[in-house]
Amino acid sequence: MSWEHIILVLITGIICGIINTLAGSGSLISLPILMFIGLPPHVANGTNRIGILFQNIVSTLNFKKQKVLDVKMGWKVAIPSIIGSVSGAFIVLELNERAVEIAVGAVLFIMLIPLFLKPRKWLHGTHPEELSSNYILRFLIFFFIGAYGGFIQAGVGIFLLSALVLNAGYDLVKANALKVFINLIFTPFALAVFIIQGQVDIVAGLVLAVGNSIGAYFASKYAVSWGALFVKYVLIIVILGAGTKLLFFP
Repeated sequence: MSWEHIILVLITGIICGIINTLAGSGSLISLPILMFIGLPPHVANGTNRIGILFQNIVSTLNFKKQKVLDVKMGWKVAIPSIIGSVSGAFIVLELNERAVEIAVGAVLFIMLIPLFLKPRKWLHGTHPEELSSNYILRFLIFFFIGAYGGFIQAGVGIFLLSALVLNAGYDLVKANALKVFINLIFTPFALAVFIIQGQVDIVAGLVLAVGNSIGAYFASKYAVSWGALFVKYVLIIVILGAGTKLLFFP
């Protein structure tokens, strides 16, 4: 990598670390940049996971330190996500990526509806301890979110946030903490699949990881004090941007 590419990837990582920690879809920025510096699409997809992994380590430690992370619940929903992420990583070469992007873009816009129709639920949560007793439904929800994360990663944070708020009853700040923890748990499994397949550039991944970690540190440090309302506004902006990118700018 040239120095210009190192600086570009580092800055990209910082920006994506902030976006991913507060909402999600930062990979919509990092993936094109990794391809811009010369990585093939599947190598960029695999390499991006290194930055995501380190970003989530930093964010998880920060959220845990601030006592907003429900680790027990995180493990409950992480297990189906792990199974899904491995499945998604293995089938990534078998699906039409453009079709997936269009479907995800449309779903992101649909997600704006509950954000506006149930604003109190997003800001204040309900009763996390009363998590739906329909374990099969919960397993399926987080399995498919994990499968999508294993497939492409971009946007998985938004899906996790939505499930944790609408299905589990957490407010956005606590859901954010859980989101990065779940991501931390299932990312290594998908990353391992890409490494085994030889689809990872370690040097580019580590440079990206440094940037992601810096961005994640500051975002997770201040997310709690900024509050759920701030995170909600960031989430709306990211959904609009990510949905538009996926639907109209492939």
